[in-house]
Formats: sequence, structure tokens, C-alpha cells
Amino acid sequence: MNELSLTIILIAVTVGISLYAWQNEDFMSKMIMNPYQVDRKKEYWRFLTSGFIHADYMHLFFNMLSFYLFGRNIEYKFQSLFGQNLGAIYFLILYLAGIIISDIPSFIKNRGNFYYNSLGASGGVSSIIFAGILFFPTGKIYPYGAIGIPGFIYAILYIWYSISMSKRGGDNINHSAHLYGALFGVVFTLLIFPAVFPSFISQITAWVGSF
Repeated sequence: MNELSLTIILIAVTVGISLYAWQNEDFMSKMIMNPYQVDRKKEYWRFLTSGFIHADYMHLFFNMLSFYLFGRNIEYKFQSLFGQNLGAIYFLILYLAGIIISDIPSFIKNRGNFYYNSLGASGGVSSIIFAGILFFPTGKIYPYGAIGIPGFIYAILYIWYSISMSKRGGDNINHSAHLYGALFGVVFTLLIFPAVFPSFISQITAWVGSF
């Protein structure tokens, strides 16, 4: 992983598959998360493949930019903690399982709806972002490019927004995938490295005490 990181490889694969899917409607329809098809035809691969296709250039760009900014740090952090090989495995599990698990609530809710579709890497990206927040809770996140928000405050706002928008619906964005991907990222990181939690608390405590 010294020459080419997993983050870059996953981004390249995702971009390539997304571009191809935009040119091939049949391929797109086989890759997308359609709970009805999964339930009726047992096409379970859709839980994973839907994370490698996107709706348009903006959807792809923002997901991959977020993944790039946070993914490299988490990939290197895991490798420094667990060694290169095990760290790489944990990183892949975090990202890929985040994609899969984040789709489960939508699948359960919509498995009788033939017309429901979902796509994008948001669940996996959210897993990576929230793992990063656990390790660096006071690091600044710039959701709109100008105003930096400490990671743990961003996490609170992100969860509140995802829950609110998931209940409201109507914007064709799978907000529940964002939420459950984020929660998975936290749980998985705590399971493989419990020491991150006291570090998380101490960093926030020191940050609050600096005021």
C-alpha cells in the first residue's frame, strides 16, 4: 500500500464503474439497490454493488472527495495501529460493510416497493468519516468550504439532520443510509480499537477546557 493506497484504488474503481453504468442502462439496473428485486429474486449482490454507482457527476464527485479527504487518514491510522496487512483488511471491512449495512433499513422498509431504488457510496463514506471523528474529534470539518466545525459537533448535527430528513423524505436522498453508515463506523471502530473512546473523550474535554 506504500505506492498506491486502498483509498485511491477504491475511488478509481468507483469512478470507472459509475461512468460505465451511465452508458449502460441494463448494467445500472443490475447494480442498483432495488429492495423488491433483492427480496423476490434474492439478488443480494445489490447491497454492495449499489455503492459503486452514482446518480450523476455531482453525486459521484462529493462522495469521492469526502472519501479521499477522510479515507487516507483512516487507512494510514489503521495500518499504524494494526500493521499494514491487518490495517488494510480493517479499512476494507469498514468501508464495504458500511455500504452493505447502511442499505439494510431501506431494504426492510421498501422490499415490497418495486419502484424504490437507491445508489451511491454514502453509507461507506459515512462510516469512514465517523471513524475519523472518533480518532480526531476536535479536528475541523468544512462542510461548506468556509466555516470549520469541530468533528464531534459536526457529528451531532449530521445525525440530527439525517434523522430529520429521513422522516421528512421527498428529496430522493437515502438519508437513513448516511445515518446507519455513520453508526456502523462508530461501532466497528470501537470494537477493533476500544482505546479510541477514552482518547475521544479526553480530546473533547481538553478542547472545552481551552475556552
